[in-house]
Amino acid sequence: MRFKFYAIACIVFLSAGFTNLYSQSKVIYPGEVIEYDVSFFGVKLGSIIIKSEQIIDFKGNKVFKAKAEMKSKSGIPFVSLHAFFDSWMNPKLTYSYEFTGSIKGDENIWEKESFYMDYPKNLITYEKKVNETVTENKPMPFDKKVVDGCTLFFFAREFTDIKKSVKVPTVIGGGISYTYLNFHGNKSKVTIPSISYPVKTLFFDGKAEWEGIYGLKGYFKGWFSDDEARVPIKAQMNVYVGNINIELVKWSRGSWQPPKAD
Repeated sequence: MRFKFYAIACIVFLSAGFTNLYSQSKVIYPGEVIEYDVSFFGVKLGSIIIKSEQIIDFKGNKVFKAKAEMKSKSGIPFVSLHAFFDSWMNPKLTYSYEFTGSIKGDENIWEKESFYMDYPKNLITYEKKVNETVTENKPMPFDKKVVDGCTLFFFAREFTDIKKSVKVPTVIGGGISYTYLNFHGNKSKVTIPSISYPVKTLFFDGKAEWEGIYGLKGYFKGWFSDDEARVPIKAQMNVYVGNINIELVKWSRGSWQPPKAD
């Protein structure tokens, strides 16, 4: 099974030369845990959990460490997935330093892919392992800073309200591709089952040039909380079966609650 990294419904990014508009990210909240249900026409397919860890020293840099877990619901035909993703990104949430993803598929075989960014040398190295045996090691010269799928999630949160469109170099599926994000700044109200009131949100959409796990590709859209936390409330994406819904079901971020729409 060829490993291709899931970009979360997670979703979400950086373009060359793009600079952070904030002196300090208010999105980062160490200890934050947010959980999503993934469904197709009302049938739950699985879940996604995103955890914010700490700002740490990593290979001579200050980085923000985050991780994600994806798991399919047992008993769903043709879907068997358990995956873990770890990302080390700069504290302004604009690019990745390193990424590692591990996934177990139908054959109970673990595949692991890693991207190592050496920006001073304009080099990104991709490594793939199957059950801890290296099966591929590929250097990729590249003169721009990039994001991985987990960093995309935080990048989009940071820049949801900039009212610009950006083209983001994205490492995925053993190579480098692009993700397009349109941050319109449009305000809207969203209602989901886990929240008893309409949520005040900001809408954005975009297009993935890459293809991820289970055919994740093409057009997507999302609604993030219209406050400093920018917590994703809902997203819609295209996979093999069609359009899937990703909705917030649990969260832990201090006293944070989804902002209530007027």
